[in-house]
Amino acid sequence: MTELSTGDIELDAEDAKIVTLARSTRARTGAPEGAAVRDVDGRSYAAASVRLPSLRLTALQAAVAVAVSSGATGLEAAAVVTAAEGPDADSLSAESLAAVRDLGATAPVFRANAAGVVIDRLVP
Repeated sequence: MTELSTGDIELDAEDAKIVTLARSTRARTGAPEGAAVRDVDGRSYAAASVRLPSLRLTALQAAVAVAVSSGATGLEAAAVVTAAEGPDADSLSAESLAAVRDLGATAPVFRANAAGVVIDRLVP
């Protein structure tokens, strides 16, 4: 079961870093969403949503794929920056969260708006 926290969410420096990476990835690519994940070794990976005729990935799915293809074996945290509203937005779809959970069963997932303000935190 996933718990959703909203309101004043304080981030430590490492969590703030992945929110910043997600935000800058979204801004740089002009994508609807950007995401970043931090692996258990402290390395960060960022990606934007992918919308091709033959391939569709949310930013979280893409960031997890980048981490896995780089050799990550576990995740500590994830962040997604999106303009989409509500917990049912694509960025927090069941498929997106499942990708994070495949490597980080207890990893919190932070969702931030386009300004980089964290609006909610999902924890298993």
